[in-house]
Amino acid sequence: MTGTHLLPSDWMARLERLTLGSGRRVAGTLQGKRRSSRLGSSLEFADYRSYTPGDDIRRFDWGVYSRTGKPFVRQFMDEQELMVSLYVDCSASMDFGGASGSDGNVSRKAGENKLLFAKKLAASIGYIALCSYERVAVSCYSDGLDGRLPILRGKGAALRMFQFLQDMPSGGEGSLAAALAQPGAMPRLKGMTWIFSDFWLAEGAEQAGNALSRLASAGQEVVLVHVLSPEEIDPELSGDLRLVDSELNTGKEVAITGRVLERYREELELYRNELHKIASERGISYAAVSSGMTLQEAVFGVFAGSGLVQA
Repeated sequence: MTGTHLLPSDWMARLERLTLGSGRRVAGTLQGKRRSSRLGSSLEFADYRSYTPGDDIRRFDWGVYSRTGKPFVRQFMDEQELMVSLYVDCSASMDFGGASGSDGNVSRKAGENKLLFAKKLAASIGYIALCSYERVAVSCYSDGLDGRLPILRGKGAALRMFQFLQDMPSGGEGSLAAALAQPGAMPRLKGMTWIFSDFWLAEGAEQAGNALSRLASAGQEVVLVHVLSPEEIDPELSGDLRLVDSELNTGKEVAITGRVLERYREELELYRNELHKIASERGISYAAVSSGMTLQEAVFGVFAGSGLVQA
């Protein structure tokens, strides 16, 4: 994954017309495009109040004064930025998929490399936020924080974000709970947190739920993006095989039959439902995507359909 851009320029142009669908009214420190619950200095009129000595004379409404003889100042809605934190799972299990066809292009059935697709999704969400003057923090994790960017702001910071995501390697065992338990790993400011992962968790979904509860308790509007490859969703295997865990390096001999594959699909559906239930109980959004999707299908289909991004 070399080069400067994770995202093609025509895709970036489409993202610039979107905003994140956060329902949170924020009170930040810098002026942005998102409405705050407090009054401030944007151009959107909110209300009048009586003038008091020391008020900004530029807000004095001479028209009202000439009609009523009473001094009033105009108040405006304060447009503040949202703090957006992106966490990308870079564990070994994410580096999967992406077989090429005879023409050298990624086949639709195999899909794109799962980690690369997750990075592109994170880059897309980050770019939407930066174009909307939101603040963005990016972290990659496995069983700890493997890398982290300081807070970015402004469209000009996008190249730095893209390069960081491209350069982060895969490896290690994935553990969201262990990563978030590290000092300084939790977001420092209230805002919106996106987690991109396959959620193949050795500790189980419930322990991950405890970590998600910590995020929600810290004032985060959390979005789980569950990224799986087409081979994981609908595997086409047969015969006597040795299946190896890419993170633990443990293996198991399995005779793959139609019944085994049917049971696997049933268990996968149960696991997805469990993650969705854990998220819903904590007021967390859950979105399931396949690395066999295009970015357009994921962002304008799954994310927009769930209200997570808006035109």
